[in-house]
Amino acid sequence: MGRIGLFLLRNNQMATIQPRISIENLAKGTVITFTNEKILDETEIVALEHSILPIIEQAKLPNIVLNFENVKFLSSAVLGLLIRISKKVYQRNGQLKLCCINAKIFEIFKITRLDRVFEICEDVDAAVQTIA
Repeated sequence: MGRIGLFLLRNNQMATIQPRISIENLAKGTVITFTNEKILDETEIVALEHSILPIIEQAKLPNIVLNFENVKFLSSAVLGLLIRISKKVYQRNGQLKLCCINAKIFEIFKITRLDRVFEICEDVDAAVQTIA
């Protein structure tokens, strides 16, 4: 597991934005765990995108599990990020699974009907087992 950082140039100074994720490579795919309780800030969402998309692009067959076990709050911009991640994964013939989504966040998925777009599993083990 490791953390990935993103460097942004701001006012001629190098600022480090570290999306709080952990990455675990398994035989069937990659588990990306969001370690932040809140994913609200646009800068952090951009950092997440710049961290996750290269993982998908570099994988021979991108089978990705996004683990939300630590996330209690997220902004609607995260939903857009998930759609971009999904598009990239499917363009490369991979699979995307979401798991460990708490009840309040799952309600957002239901309201936006994204629960029909994404395969959402109860836990990491269930998500990994469903990867073909």
